[in-house]
This record gives sequence, structure tokens and C-alpha cells, in this order.
Amino acid sequence: MRFKKVVLSLLLASCIAGVSHAQTTADSGKLNSNATLDELISFALQNKIELKQASIDKEIGEREIASALSGWFPQINATGSLAHAIQIPTNVINGAVIQMGQKNTSAFGIRADQALLSPALFQASRAAKFVRQQNDQNIESTRITTVVDVSKAYYDILTSEESINIINENIVRLERQYTEANARYETGLVDKTDFKRALISLNNTKAELKTAKEMRNYKYDYLKMLLGLNPKEALTLSFENQAMESNILLDTTEILNYANRVEFRQTETLKSIQQLNTQYQKWQFLPQLGAYGMYNANFFNNQFSNLYSTNFPSSSVGLSLTLPIFTGTKRIQEIRKSELQEERIAWDLQNLENQISTEYSAAMAGYRSNMNEWRNSKGNMELSEDVYNTIKLQYDAGVKTYLELMTAEADLKTSQLNYLNALYAVLSSKLDIQKALGTVEITK
Repeated sequence: MRFKKVVLSLLLASCIAGVSHAQTTADSGKLNSNATLDELISFALQNKIELKQASIDKEIGEREIASALSGWFPQINATGSLAHAIQIPTNVINGAVIQMGQKNTSAFGIRADQALLSPALFQASRAAKFVRQQNDQNIESTRITTVVDVSKAYYDILTSEESINIINENIVRLERQYTEANARYETGLVDKTDFKRALISLNNTKAELKTAKEMRNYKYDYLKMLLGLNPKEALTLSFENQAMESNILLDTTEILNYANRVEFRQTETLKSIQQLNTQYQKWQFLPQLGAYGMYNANFFNNQFSNLYSTNFPSSSVGLSLTLPIFTGTKRIQEIRKSELQEERIAWDLQNLENQISTEYSAAMAGYRSNMNEWRNSKGNMELSEDVYNTIKLQYDAGVKTYLELMTAEADLKTSQLNYLNALYAVLSSKLDIQKALGTVEITK
């Protein structure tokens, strides 16, 4: 039957292991018609909204690093003032009352400060590496999720397409059976029960087809969302075979390595950042040392028109030192708090190891179970095809009843759909194992 040929199209790729992505499609920013799984993944890695946001977050992180490190550069500020004294201040010197100052004053100054010893800048310098690492890991995590989600969505659509093909084939058989049953009734060979049963089955199958098509439309829209496409854009897929049936197989003896999981590395990075924060709190006991240079232009005159006729400049260079002596135990409390946060992250790492181990165990159990179900459903499908063909011949010869033919036909359709669902479950669970192992390959 045609089903034997088309059903193998589900076995089209080794679930992204060793996948060679179509870079030209992604680079062009357009998705070709009849897109393959490789092209879909490449396109999604370039256009998915979450990935674009993650890239922007990385750029924001670079700006934050540059902003924090800018404190090592000289900080130059200019000031200016202009004042008119309505009443000049007076003072008493040796019994004489003397006005101090003049009615009009103005000053312009420039000052440059250079940090030499600053705990905040030390922390910013050392944290830059971890911030970049954290942003890269966030992008990697999003890319892995994208590859897995797009692959599953593609397989899900393929399952729906083949299910619709099965239902269409079933409708063709039912229409033929209905015609034959009606002809037998009109010739008086059978009563009207057979063709009415055929009509009921035909109507139910047509309703099933409509439901399947509606679900397929939703699955296409979901894939468009993963790709970052507008829902109104057209999307057609190619289901040409890309691999043999053996591509659903997986090495179940591969050892779980927690360090391969991006989530584990993200938590380790967070721990490193927290350790740096603890060190920063300890650095708060250090003094802050800086150098400065300043120049001021000063102008004084009772007549505003002559205010800027004479400059009385002043300038100086020097060092500034700030030594915190007592802050009400705040620094000690901040150190202890940061150390406790370190301890909490260490427990997070241990908890994450347990979660990853459980996730891997569940994925492996699901894969083995689905493989067993797939083998069983494949055998049942082949048996049901033989049974249907035999009963159809016997029914045509008048040996079997129409009810037996309908039962055989229903068993055939059910076994074919079960086979497709089992095959999708195997492909999906294989992706789950690769994700649990941290071996999902993505385009760099």
C-alpha cells in the first residue's frame, strides 16, 4: 500500500545529531518553499524573537560592562558660577567694620579625578568576564530550546500530514465500500443495514478528517511562532527522506555529564559571580585612593562691566584618600550575607544535579518504552494490513460479513495511526535524551 512508502518519511533525520544546517537560507533572511528540517532550524536560529532578544541582552551587557569600567578613565568636570551680592558680607577686624568681598563675582573651574584604588572598580574589572559568560550561556540555552522545539514541531506536523493521508485513504475505501453495499442492497443481496453502517463510518471519518486538518493548521501556526514568522506568511515543508530508519536509534550507554548541560554551567557562573561579590564586600575595608588636578579662574569687581577684566587664578594637584573606619558593622553583615548566598547556590547546584539525573532517567525510560511501542505497533500494522486484505477478499466472495470488514478496516486505520504516533514519540523522546545529556548540536 501507499502507506508503506510514505510512512518512512517520518524517519527523515537523526534528531539533529550531526545536522548540517542550511546557512545560505538563514543568511538570506528568507525561508524557501518546501523547507527541510535543516533549513527550518537555521532560519529559527537567525529569526526567532527570543534569540533576537537574547542577542540584544548581550549587547546591553556589553554596554553595562563598558559603563562600569569607565570609572578607570579620568573623570573631568567643568564648573561655572556668576553672583551679584545685594548686600556685601561684613566683618569686624580690630574694631573696624570692613566689607569682605565685592558686589560681582564669577568663577570658572575644571577638575580631573583619577581613581587609583577603588573596590567597586576592582569588582567591575573582574566581573566583566563572568557577565559575558553568563550572556553567552543564556543565548546557548535559547538556541538549544529552539532546535529541540522546532524539530518536535516539524515531526508533529509530519505526523499530522501522514495521519491525514491515512484518513483520506480510509475515506476512499469507505466510499467504495458504501457504493458496493448500496449496490448489494438494491440488488436484494443484503438488507439496508450494511450500506447504512458504511454511510455512518464514512460520515464519521470525514468529520475526523476535518478535525485533523484544523489541528494541522494550528501546528503550522505554532511552528511559525517558533520561526519568528508572521502568522499570515505562507509556510510549506519538505518531507523528503533524509535518513534511514536506523537514525531513530540512540546510544543508550552514553554517560551523563552534568557539565554538558548549559543550565549547570549557568549556575556555576552565578556561583562565581557571587564569590566575586563576597570578595567585593571584603574589599570594602580598603581605602579609596585617587589623584586630582584642578584649575579655577576667579573674577571680582564692583562694576559688572569690568567683572572679567582681571583674572585671579588658582590651581592645585593632589591625592585624595578615604578610609572607612566604622560603619555600624554593615560591612561584616554584607560579607556574611554574601557567604550565605554562596552556600545557597552550592545547594542549587546539588539540587540541579538531582533534577538533571531524574530528567535523564525519565527521558531514557520514555525512549525505551516508545521504542518498544514502535516495534510493537509496526508489527501490528503489518498484521492488520494482511487481515484487512484477506477479509476484503472473503467479503467480496460472500464469505465474510460487512461487519467483519468494517472491523478489519477500523483495526487497519487504528494500527497505522498508532504506528505514526509511536514513531513521533520515539523521535521526540530521542530529542529529550539529547537535551538531558546536553548533546544537542547547534550552529555556532
